[in-house]
Amino acid sequence: MKKFLLLSACLCALMAKNVDFNTVLKETLNSNLELKAKKLNIDKAKADLKKAKGFDWGKLIFNEQVSRTNDALYVFGMKLESREATFKDFGFSDFLTAMYSGKMNGILADQPKDLNYPKPRTNFKTSLVYEFPIFTGFKIKYAKEMAALQIQAQKFKYSHDKKALAIEVLKAYNGAVAAKYFVNALKTAKKTTASFVKMIKDFYNQGMATKIDLLQAQKRDNEVDAMLIEAKNKYKLALSYLQFLSNDPTITGVEDFKVIYPPNEPLKQLIKTALLNRSDLKWMQKNVQTMQKKVKFEESADYPVVGAHLEYGFNDNQFDNIDSRKDYYLIAAGLKWNIFDKSRDADIEKSKLEALQTNYYYEYMKKGIALDVKQKYLNFKTKAALVKEKEINKELAEEILKKYTYMYKQGMINITVWLMKEADARKARAELIKAEYDEALAAAELKKAIGEILKESK
Repeated sequence: MKKFLLLSACLCALMAKNVDFNTVLKETLNSNLELKAKKLNIDKAKADLKKAKGFDWGKLIFNEQVSRTNDALYVFGMKLESREATFKDFGFSDFLTAMYSGKMNGILADQPKDLNYPKPRTNFKTSLVYEFPIFTGFKIKYAKEMAALQIQAQKFKYSHDKKALAIEVLKAYNGAVAAKYFVNALKTAKKTTASFVKMIKDFYNQGMATKIDLLQAQKRDNEVDAMLIEAKNKYKLALSYLQFLSNDPTITGVEDFKVIYPPNEPLKQLIKTALLNRSDLKWMQKNVQTMQKKVKFEESADYPVVGAHLEYGFNDNQFDNIDSRKDYYLIAAGLKWNIFDKSRDADIEKSKLEALQTNYYYEYMKKGIALDVKQKYLNFKTKAALVKEKEINKELAEEILKKYTYMYKQGMINITVWLMKEADARKARAELIKAEYDEALAAAELKKAIGEILKESK
């Protein structure tokens, strides 16, 4: 049994995986399924460009049509297409019969049987058609330019999504670190309360402490036990979320807080940096350019459209119809020009309004980014200052607890006062951990606001 327990412990130690922030961020950016799905938007935009370029080449179409009919018009046309029409098909047999019998009176009013009531015919028509644009009024040109701009836009959008995910990973990672530190802080508190319970038991046995003192100490010790259980559960939940984001179920622990400090520059310079670096702003800028191209795309409807049609094929009443005596070709060119169409003017007007609307959003986003940087800057400065204060508070609270513990041992205070000081020390430890978490998050938020959240991780 001991060997089994030892082996289990060794296996757990081997399977344990403590990660730092850079490691888990790299795993997440490589393995996160939602991010992979968003990246496909770039490929979809590339497919749109490929489609637009494909119009330059036109279409090559192979057709095979099989039909059977006794319709006089279709039968006659099929025979003409396959070059099989005879005088008999025109009804000449009836004409010759009337002529040889001397019954020519009224012959022109007769209805030829062979022409009007032909035998059913099965027809096989094989053709190869090539259709291509000669001039489309620049529509294809602007369609390709819009598609190319959207590829760039989707790349910037993907970069923004990566940075948003990086912030989420940082929250999850530092949240797990904070949970771990809370566990460690409560373990420290547990040692304090457990040792205090032991001391009061000794005092109680010696008649130096009351039963009430012992019960109050035991109650506090149990409260810390409950807090510790809850903290450990929160740590497991934080690790689970980190496993979910990174798609790595083997993560079992984290290292220390990750603080991604922003540049130590004035606020105005940080705003300028943000306007140059922000991927979401660049994405919107490409959308503005795309909408401007869309206006030109709609305006190109004022030009004529010219296309060509090349066709080569065969017709016969049997499937094996590849015969030069039965082939045909067709070369055609067409021009279409909408000289008057008021609905077209409405489309152009709408595209201009959409371009103007998108530009307004772009300008509004620039102002919003400046405000975002300012808020994140002030928040970071505040959180950084609070950490220093919380560090001092923690040291003072722990020093006070030591003093009050000594005073209780000397009988100078009652246990209620000591319990208050123990709670103050525990609270100071928790507030410091929370302040460190808030500072790390505020620093990363500012780094993201200026568009540089991933630079340290590349």
